[in-house]
Amino acid sequence: MIDADGFRPNVGIIVLHPTEAGQVLLAKRIGQQAWQFPQGGIKRGESPEDACYRELEEELGLKPKHVELLGATEGWLSYLLPKHLVRRGNKPLCIGQKQRWFLLKLTAGDDRVRLDANATPEFDAWRWVDYWSPVAQVIYFKRAVYQQALTTLAAQAGVTTAPPSAFQDAAAP
Repeated sequence: MIDADGFRPNVGIIVLHPTEAGQVLLAKRIGQQAWQFPQGGIKRGESPEDACYRELEEELGLKPKHVELLGATEGWLSYLLPKHLVRRGNKPLCIGQKQRWFLLKLTAGDDRVRLDANATPEFDAWRWVDYWSPVAQVIYFKRAVYQQALTTLAAQAGVTTAPPSAFQDAAAP
């Protein structure tokens, strides 16, 4: 589903550690060295929150009972795909993604995270990292959205520190 402006509606999911303050779950794309937050498209007729819980289960094997919803961005955060990743032959043309971000706290043990819960897993590894480090670890064209989502949800995450100054120009490769 692509909107009239060429953006694919999507959800991004930030999962906080159950006991270690300021730690978030980052996952590695299967067969790649690309680390990111879980995310996924919103299906027609599906609310962003419903998509969040569906993607959470598909990608991490976590059910709503394993997490607590702490917050979400109010509006859409968007990024453009680099020109070389835009599939010009597709109709409608997708030029990027617009995302609603959700902040969840894991209330179950780490053993509940299962990357093999889906027949077609998207990740082959995961780890807990410092709250701000995903901005530097994600692919360059997603960095500004990651910084914006983390900054917007920092208070609800209990994070009082500001993002490192190195992230001032998060969109640069």
